Amino acid sequence: MNEKNNSSVHWSFWGISILTLAWNAMGGLNFFMQLSPEAVASFPETHRAIIEGRPAWATAGFAVAVFGGTLGCLLLLFRRSAAYYVFIASLLGVMVTMAHTMDVISSSIEMGPFEMLMMVMMPVVVAVFLVWYSKLSARKEWIS
Repeated sequence: MNEKNNSSVHWSFWGISILTLAWNAMGGLNFFMQLSPEAVASFPETHRAIIEGRPAWATAGFAVAVFGGTLGCLLLLFRRSAAYYVFIASLLGVMVTMAHTMDVISSSIEMGPFEMLMMVMMPVVVAVFLVWYSKLSARKEWIS
């Protein structure tokens, strides 16, 4: 990469890449916290209902979602076009995780609007955005 390529990247690319890296890194921390029974016991009842009954396939989806998202953001920061494919895998992981979450929500727990937004909608929105943004970044030749 020469200096001309670095200067042609819009400043928002770096901000979005760092912000979404932080989002996905927090998801990774959340994944590890959910492995601790003591930590899970401190969560609200609605969160515990989702975590305690989560099958292995949904846990695997959660891992792919957050660690794929983190890797994708790192690839964005290193300006690698492989980020697009990693974000697609992460989005698939989000969808698998949300399938289980929506099943639990519809059958056994009631969530408030803020919980629904943060636990269900935001991960999907961010994952879809990252797929789109990585494709846009490749089109603008910010990543290669």
